[in-house]
Amino acid sequence: MSKFGELLDEKKPLLLVFFSELDEISTSLHPVLKDVAAALGDKGKVIKINTEKNIKLSEALRVKVIPTLMIY
Repeated sequence: MSKFGELLDEKKPLLLVFFSELDEISTSLHPVLKDVAAALGDKGKVIKINTEKNIKLSEALRVKVIPTLMIY
């Protein structure tokens, strides 16, 4: 979670996308997220977070449903 704090310190808008490789809807978003990241350029970031690999962060941010999108 320390890396998460570093991302927030950058002062750029963040789009966090919590997903699961096992969820078809989550994986179908990946091409769209690439387009969004390209459109943002260096003005913001799109961060994909796999809930199976980042359980503590997902729980800390109260992610209950996947996909979940959050903007910071």
